[in-house]
Amino acid sequence: MSETCDVAHGTAPADPATRTLVAVFASPVARFLLKFAKDLGYHVALFEPDPARVTDVPEGFEADTVLPPLDASADVVVTDHHRPELGEVLKAALDGSPRWVGVLGNPRHPGPHVAALQALGVSDADIARVHRPVGLNIGSRTPAEIALATLAGLVADRNGRPGGFDFS
Repeated sequence: MSETCDVAHGTAPADPATRTLVAVFASPVARFLLKFAKDLGYHVALFEPDPARVTDVPEGFEADTVLPPLDASADVVVTDHHRPELGEVLKAALDGSPRWVGVLGNPRHPGPHVAALQALGVSDADIARVHRPVGLNIGSRTPAEIALATLAGLVADRNGRPGGFDFS
């Protein structure tokens, strides 16, 4: 059998590369991101800076009010661009060394993260590291669809693929 077949049949060895997904802010999308990412082999974490919301996590998952250490294995997805602490959270994430940082949001509207980061003195180069929109354009509307599109985009990006149906 080929390596692809081994993977599809569950007989391939586990991927030794540790991957981490940090969902930022407890939200319906974050709940699905955590569940789906865990199934994809990610180590998952929910960062919720508001102690009153830190308990809003799916059963079997934990949340923390402190951003976990971020390295090149980490993908950070901010799931709520309306929160007042958006700039501070993104600045802290960028100060780590995550592989990828993204903010959910409608691409037809300006991203509020830009002004929030500029107000904190973050360089234009670092602001440009923040992806928005995130995920594959599949017309997502529900929290589960948004999480699915986001993770599909992350997997494609991590594997050096454009996503979608272009298999060239």
